[in-house]
Amino acid sequence: MDQADPRDTVVLLVDDVPDNVAMLHDALDEAGYTVLVALDGESALRRAGQAQPDVVLLDAGMPGMDGFEVARLLKANPLTAGIPIIFMTGLTETEHLEAALAAGGVDYVTKPVKPREVMARMGVHIRTARNARAGAQERHQARNALDAFGYASITVRAGDGRLLWETALARELLQRYCGTQAPVTPEPIQTWLSRMVAELGRDTWQGAEPPRLTLEQGPRRLTCRLHSQVDDGDGQGPGGGAWLIVMQETNDASVIEALVQAFGLTAREAEVLYWVVKGKINRDIADIVGASPATVKKHLERILPKMGVETRTAAAAMAINRVRTLQP
Repeated sequence: MDQADPRDTVVLLVDDVPDNVAMLHDALDEAGYTVLVALDGESALRRAGQAQPDVVLLDAGMPGMDGFEVARLLKANPLTAGIPIIFMTGLTETEHLEAALAAGGVDYVTKPVKPREVMARMGVHIRTARNARAGAQERHQARNALDAFGYASITVRAGDGRLLWETALARELLQRYCGTQAPVTPEPIQTWLSRMVAELGRDTWQGAEPPRLTLEQGPRRLTCRLHSQVDDGDGQGPGGGAWLIVMQETNDASVIEALVQAFGLTAREAEVLYWVVKGKINRDIADIVGASPATVKKHLERILPKMGVETRTAAAAMAINRVRTLQP
């Protein structure tokens, strides 16, 4: 959008003395803008929340709740945080102008205001805000598209391990596999990320993809892949900022069922064979399937004759061929 169309633009004008900005109001209205007026801070907050204006022209020196406090409250509310605020002030001391910007203002004009100057500045900041919203919407849609294709994603800050953002699918998976909720990053993911970032700093893989992290839950696996650095942590250097991690869950229930059909096994026998293929010893298999090592051994003693082999190594080799047809 090269030019903000006044007909599509809502301006909230905030001043406790409307006559002070009557000329500006009339000029905006004549130019085609939709102009809303608030006479105090409380009204300004209420109208901004209801109308979601494209820009707020805010008097700095109102009695009671002044413009600086109004700006801070607007920026603290997610519904109004993205609205650009232009201060109108008769104060020209540097400290006052710095206070306006520190409170969340993007610009300021000095009184008496000049309507053409205000509209020119408004146009710049409205375009910037709309482009930012469009970019955020595109990123949100792209991330949700990952969910639709079975990929979840999270953003984690490497410096302190804080989980900054997650898709809906990622939230569900992390709760199921790790029992955690944002802003807590699961310890295995945090440890893996720290190690990967350190290795990247040393260029260990020379441009190749870093090793992935896999979390197992029975026949289900959650695989985490380091996708990209999304910010550098305000100059903290390589690896110091936030990283996008893409996750995907795979479920080998279909593999276990195929082992049942291929070798005439019971579901539990097929599950035991599945973990033999994965290289697990009897004690580990017992922990995974919730049985004793002796029970696992008995299952194996029944599996071998059904498959026509004499050793677990031979059984594993035969099963691997079946698994490869399902997991190329």
